[in-house]
This record gives sequence, structure tokens and C-alpha cells, in this order.
Amino acid sequence: MAKISVIVPCYNEEESLPFFYNEIEKIRPQIPTDFEYIFVNDGSKDETLKILRKLNLENPELVHYINLSRNFGKEAAMYAGLSEATGDYVTLMDADLQDPPETLIEMYHILQDPDVDCVAARRSDRKGEPWLRSFFSHLFYKIMNKISETPVIDGVRDFRLMKRPMADAVLDLAEYNRFSKGLFTWVGFNTEYVAYENRERVAGDTHWNFFRLLKYSIDGFINFSEAPLNLAVYFGLFVVFVDIIAVIFVIGRAIFWRDPVSGWASTVTIMLFAFGVTLLMLGIIGKYIAKIFSEVKGRPVFIIKEKK
Repeated sequence: MAKISVIVPCYNEEESLPFFYNEIEKIRPQIPTDFEYIFVNDGSKDETLKILRKLNLENPELVHYINLSRNFGKEAAMYAGLSEATGDYVTLMDADLQDPPETLIEMYHILQDPDVDCVAARRSDRKGEPWLRSFFSHLFYKIMNKISETPVIDGVRDFRLMKRPMADAVLDLAEYNRFSKGLFTWVGFNTEYVAYENRERVAGDTHWNFFRLLKYSIDGFINFSEAPLNLAVYFGLFVVFVDIIAVIFVIGRAIFWRDPVSGWASTVTIMLFAFGVTLLMLGIIGKYIAKIFSEVKGRPVFIIKEKK
């Protein structure tokens, strides 16, 4: 019989895990496959690991867990889960039940089509989400799809069910700086989408504040687009053009009006503008260099401390 590997990254999910486990167990008999649960404890500081050990003791053939040596981030936790999955189908889910487990049933049936390699969940709305976060999320996807050759669809989460060949293809991408939403698209394969209404966390607090989401968005831009570097070049040329005009204006005014005092303000303004733009462009280039630096060091994406 075929098997589904359910990968669940966990970071401080002690409140959510019992709810998640009960819900996923309800739908398991409705899918005619074997199951394995692979929970990845990503350096939690609460009782998450203790709960995972208990679940494993109660059902060691079904429930497995990976305990990472520290918090490596969700991307690394998902990659760790993929590396341990043995199923013919592989799914990635959050423990907070924002990914509805019952959607797996529909995903499985769609995936029986031999021409479909992956079924991904896509939110049909953003009810309950702060409007500012929704605005910037939509803005991110619009910009991303304009500057990148790898499309990233608005509303699509990491929650998806993949056939083994696609899971192996994603696993082969061993890069340190990971942006899975882009990687899932980059590897190709035929993907269908299932819509569902947005859900709030069943328990606990979200770990994704505005600044973490902003950092995640910047990583997406840099990992899948050269547009920021091109922007640095074009904007640099624009500033040079403006500076040339400004210099001609300042020299012309000095010749015809001979007023050095008024020229001081314009000179300072030009200098501050030029220095500000230069620092911005250096920051963009530095971000790319930092990503290269972390890649060439060749450090592992994650380190496993314990697994069962």
C-alpha cells in the first residue's frame, strides 16, 4: 500500500499539537494509504518536545519526530522533514491548524490523476488577518511576479501534497538560503490548486510578526531575482545624470550671480542625496554578497540532535 508522509515543522507549539494530532487522526481513515507523521522540533523553548516524545511512545510506528539542535527556522525544518520522509506522497503542514487537515482528502483524490504531480492549498480570502499585513502580502506577490522568472502565486501556502518525484526534486535543492514557495515552482511539475477559506490559529500566538515577514519577503526577492541588482545599476545611472545637471546649474549660478552662500545649500543637498543613494545601492549589493558568503561556507541547513 502507498504511504503518505506528513511533515509538520514545530516551534513552540505545545498548545496546538494535541488539537492538530486529533484532527489529522480523524481524516486518516478516509485516505486509503499508510501514514507516517514526521514532526520537526525546531528548537522549541516550551513543552513541544515532551509532547512529541509522548506521541511517539504511544504509537512508534506512526509518529516520528526530529529534534534539531537549535532553532534553524521553518525553511530548514521543512527540509529536515523532507530528508526523513519515506512516503510515496509527501505533505507539508503547520501544527496550528491553519492548514485544514480535511483538505488532504481532496488533494489525494486529485493526485490520482497521472498528469498531476502536486496539489497545493490556496487561501481564497484573508479573513481575520490585519489589513496592513494583507496589503503588504498582496504587494509582495505583485512585485515578486514582476521581477522574477519564477512565479509565486498569491495565497498559496507551503501546505501541499506531492508525489515522490517532486519531493525528491525539492530535496535535491540543498541550498542554504531557502525560499520554498519559489523552490516548489522552480522545480516544475504539474501543480493543481485547492481553495479554502482562511483560518485562524487554533491555539498559541503566531511567530510571524511584520519584521520577520519583511525579512522573508526580501529573501524571496534576492533568491529568485536579479532585479534589485539591476535597480542599483539603473538608479546609479539616474543619480549620475541628476548630479551632472546639478553641477552645471551650480557652476552656472556661480558664474552669473556669484553668490557662494546660496551655493552651499545646493552643494550639501546634492552630496547628501548622492551619499544616501550610494549607501542604499551598497546595501543591496551587500545583501547578495552575504547570501553568497553563507552558501560558500557549506554549512549544513540543519543539525539533528535526536530523532525517533
